[in-house]
Amino acid sequence: MQKWYQIFHKNTGLSPYIWVVFYILPFYFIFRSSSTFEVVIGIVMIVVFFICYAMSFLSKGWLMYFWTGVQVVISITMTLLFGYVYFALFLAFFIGNIQHKVGFITLYSIHLITTLVTVNLVFVKQNPVFMSQLPFVLVSTIAVILLPVTTHDRIKRDRLEEQLEDANKRISELVKLEERQRIARDLHDTLGQKLSLIGLKSDLAGKLISKNPAQAQLEMNEVRQTARIALKEVRDMVTEMRGTKLEDEIFRVEQICKAAEIQFILDGDPKLVDTSLMAENVLSMCLKEAVTNVVKHSSASTCRISIEPSRTELVVRVKDDGNGMLNETASLRGNGLRGMKERLEFVNGSMEIASNQGTMIVIKVPNVFKPPEKEAGI
Repeated sequence: MQKWYQIFHKNTGLSPYIWVVFYILPFYFIFRSSSTFEVVIGIVMIVVFFICYAMSFLSKGWLMYFWTGVQVVISITMTLLFGYVYFALFLAFFIGNIQHKVGFITLYSIHLITTLVTVNLVFVKQNPVFMSQLPFVLVSTIAVILLPVTTHDRIKRDRLEEQLEDANKRISELVKLEERQRIARDLHDTLGQKLSLIGLKSDLAGKLISKNPAQAQLEMNEVRQTARIALKEVRDMVTEMRGTKLEDEIFRVEQICKAAEIQFILDGDPKLVDTSLMAENVLSMCLKEAVTNVVKHSSASTCRISIEPSRTELVVRVKDDGNGMLNETASLRGNGLRGMKERLEFVNGSMEIASNQGTMIVIKVPNVFKPPEKEAGI
């Protein structure tokens, strides 16, 4: 439930200073009347209207429709007696906050019809106060038509966005849970059988060490071999989980260049066959850093990426037609080039930089060929 001081400020959607003007205006219209009785009646209606307006925000169900109905009656009376039509704006905004479809359509129709009929009646009477503000009356009438619909749609859109955000968070949690379960399954399948085998053979070797030392030595050799295979499988699994495919990174690079209004040109096939997962992962991270530098610092209009595989190495060139690159060490550090070099050195790769009519970064990583049967025997 809202606090009383939030009702007219938090829910308006318009500047509170504009609404303050509408709070004061009815008194101006009332005190222009020469009849004391009309002044008293007008003040009472103003007070009752704002009490009902507050109660309509705080109430639910049929009470909300009751308070709104009272406001409609007061709005009609104020228009007919004093030529004050601006209570219709308060009603228009409040009706837009009603999310129940039937209730919204019903109140919107009633309010629209009563406002149009009342305005036309006062116009026919040629009320001088009313006629003097005719342009504002026209604007208010248009607002009565449009404001409830726009407010209703805005609130509905905001709620849908909140629901979408909650759904995305839920999906993210489910993805994390599924990933944990997948990792647990992979670790169980990868290590469970081999650790059980290592335990059995270790127990057997312990029993044979005094009876048959040669057989015990053979069992320990098999334990060592099984441990190495298990270690390699775990490393491959971790590399696969952490790795980023070059073709996936190329797709993201293309999206970034498009957003930055930089023409993207790709030469070569990003699907790598002979490059290890670890080297491809490092290459993808370096490519991301290089293209980020192009977008942020180069002021280029074109970014070209060339992929040139060979039997022994993979060469990737990132070329832009921007303003070149400064040679100061601080600048290189700021652009993350030092981090790129360190990553490449980890996989025996290298990086070269040329700055002539733009900047070209040449990244090289080795291609390693390992027969599967040889890998299994490590």
